[in-house]
Amino acid sequence: MMKLLKLEYYKNLNYRPFKIFTILYFAILIAFLFIGLADLKLFGSTINLKEQGMYDFPGIWNFTTWTVALLKIFLGLIIVFSICQEFSNRMFKQNTIDGLSREEFIGSKMLTITIFTVISTVLVLGITMFLGFQYSTTTESSKVYAEIFFIGSYFLKLFTFFCFLMFLSILLRKSIFVFLAFFVLWVGEAIIGGIETFSKVKGMQGPQRNEVLQNDFFFSKLLPLESMSSLIPNPMLRLNMAKMMGLKYEFTYPTESLIACIVWCAVFIIGSYLILKKRDW
Repeated sequence: MMKLLKLEYYKNLNYRPFKIFTILYFAILIAFLFIGLADLKLFGSTINLKEQGMYDFPGIWNFTTWTVALLKIFLGLIIVFSICQEFSNRMFKQNTIDGLSREEFIGSKMLTITIFTVISTVLVLGITMFLGFQYSTTTESSKVYAEIFFIGSYFLKLFTFFCFLMFLSILLRKSIFVFLAFFVLWVGEAIIGGIETFSKVKGMQGPQRNEVLQNDFFFSKLLPLESMSSLIPNPMLRLNMAKMMGLKYEFTYPTESLIACIVWCAVFIIGSYLILKKRDW
């Protein structure tokens, strides 16, 4: 393991985009976690998310993990660039000539992904605890830890996303093709989800329509990007202003999305290895 860690360290140490995007990601991540302290202008009105309950336990776990998960593409860029540049610079071929096996190559990338995911998760955990105890209206133990499972969901969401980008990077080898494929898959999943939703609720109205949307099984929820997205729901309905408008926040843990993400992780890792093993690089 130490050999692979040192290999990744020296390969990425002199790769400028790797350092730039790493620093940029963690700087923006920290800034986003503190966004609730700023007054935001929205449609001519001033909104302070802290006063709206963003930092109140237990909802803060939902708010912080959902907010910083929006930034995962920055860290994803690091993964894509670090893998694609190995093929474009023919470093992978040289490493295999020097004795690096396919298993070790995948292992080194998995170590990088795991380290980034763990650091990001621990950072979010620590800052969330700090902000919660600093600004929450309640610090009862039953409230503080009631929804800490969102931290686990955040870890799995990031890990699955990075495995997905690793798979695309090894499959396509050029960063521009990786991002084009990602965009096409994202649009494709949205279209499939829209078609499925329309076919289920066609002709329905009111409570019946809402019940179907909340309780029916949707195949599109098992697709890679959608299953990641479903792990952490949009928390905006938890704001005080949403409650005053009569909007209700309802959440049932998406067990099917959890299982789907774990399965997709295995598919992406095994798929990456099989591509490396099959192709003559």
